[in-house]
Amino acid sequence: MTETSQGRGAAAARYLIGVDVGTGSARAGVFTPDGKLLGADKRPISVFREGGSIAEQSSAEIWAAVAASVRGAVAVAGVDPGEIAGIGFDATCSLVVLGEGGEPLPVGDPQRPERDIILWMDHRAVEQAERINKIGHRVLDYVGGRISPEMETPKLLWLKENRPDVFRGAWQFFDLADFLTWRATGDLSRSNCTLTCKWTYLGHEQRWDASYFEAVGLNDLADEGFARVGTRIVDPGAPLGNGLTEAAAHDLGLLPATPVAAGLIDAHAGGIGSVGARDGGGPQANLAYVFGTSSCTMTTTNEPVFVPGVWGPYYSAMVPGAWLNEGGQSAAGAAIEQLLDFHPYSAEAHRRAEEVGLSLPDWLSRQALARVDDLGRVVELAGGVHIVPEFLGNRAPHADPNTRAAILGIGMERDLDSLVALYIAGLCGIGYGLRQIIEAQARAGCEIERIVISGGAGRSDLVRQLLADTTGVEVAAPETEEPVLLGSAILASVAAGLYSDIETAMGAMSAFSTRYRPASQSISAVHDERFAIFEALQALARKSAAGA
Repeated sequence: MTETSQGRGAAAARYLIGVDVGTGSARAGVFTPDGKLLGADKRPISVFREGGSIAEQSSAEIWAAVAASVRGAVAVAGVDPGEIAGIGFDATCSLVVLGEGGEPLPVGDPQRPERDIILWMDHRAVEQAERINKIGHRVLDYVGGRISPEMETPKLLWLKENRPDVFRGAWQFFDLADFLTWRATGDLSRSNCTLTCKWTYLGHEQRWDASYFEAVGLNDLADEGFARVGTRIVDPGAPLGNGLTEAAAHDLGLLPATPVAAGLIDAHAGGIGSVGARDGGGPQANLAYVFGTSSCTMTTTNEPVFVPGVWGPYYSAMVPGAWLNEGGQSAAGAAIEQLLDFHPYSAEAHRRAEEVGLSLPDWLSRQALARVDDLGRVVELAGGVHIVPEFLGNRAPHADPNTRAAILGIGMERDLDSLVALYIAGLCGIGYGLRQIIEAQARAGCEIERIVISGGAGRSDLVRQLLADTTGVEVAAPETEEPVLLGSAILASVAAGLYSDIETAMGAMSAFSTRYRPASQSISAVHDERFAIFEALQALARKSAAGA
């Protein structure tokens, strides 16, 4: 036994690291085996935007941010690298394009080779997605009937048609989470989560459907035996390679051979870190709602449920052995930020929020709470303002990337009260969109008992109560403040052998804290009226977009 492997002994290796790469930052957290967060760190990452649809990133910058955040989290936690039992990764569902030797290839401007990632929110492939949907292939049955431009095959088709040299010269196409595990281990295995949810891999059949790729114009990938997109697909939490390579361990400040788990999409990590909480009724009772830049809903079932406009059903994509339906909103936290920036008082409000060290939404939450004597009555502050905050289209249940936001009831006010009204109306719009997804799933036979919320945009009592009131469903908050990081740490616990499977680890490492029940019948009636207006306004917005 070598000295390094001796340092990996069970007595020494007591802690777990979860890494989360979101849209604007890389974060890492160190956890105990019972789910307690000991320390975390966060590093920013760049988003390069062009026009209204292009959004790119750099895999080299992201890896550097991951390395810095891991080193920072270990330092904050005050643990020795030899005490780390395993590490897990999650990331946005973004497309990474690498040439031979892992060199970055430009996905847009040829003069910017470092920009080798098409970000999840990039909508350059809308036209390709529409063409794919017109074909109506059977694999679309497992993405809610319509593929989204946020998914990877439309983006790959865009690359083939618009950057054919890059497409031909690519050595590997990765989902971002799979890039991170490859960079950490040298193992080209892909996660069943990423490929089933975003690449049209048929997880329940454990195969790619070559006829789909031939039909849409990506026959090159099928002819190659899918060597560039994944030939070994494993469940989330599976140990990869021989653990951290020497180079990756040096970057991360950890020991070589530290176990590395197959990863997850970031929202799904939030689901793993929340829905299987102790005494929570099990994953099937709880809808995971990850409220960040965008939002994702994840519903677990024992049997496949087909919901028009809701992605899935996906087999073993989050909880191994179970089916997953995934919905959400393409812009959620980002929609609120965009909405607030329209208001004349926004600049002054930003200044006042910064003076007290708060984000603008958090500061506005405080302003709203100061104006009501009961949290349930906060909806009254919205007055006659109604908002459909679909700035990037409707992800679910309409699966319409072309629709846009709609605002009703705006006057010429320029004061704080009118900004608060806009904020509350925007949050109500997010809640009504969530209600549509829940109701669409219920009609298909997929009912839930509660919403379990995670994500940075959903941490305030005001937001959580409003979501309970707008949907009519109880909202539960996880005990940990970092359920997404915890989800990746749960993966690490399974790869390290601390727990036998993900469900066991979920029950041991997560719990609920506060629960928010829907408000009184009188408040519920207000939301019913507003929801009817929301749906009418949304229908008009979709009609307008279709005629544009």
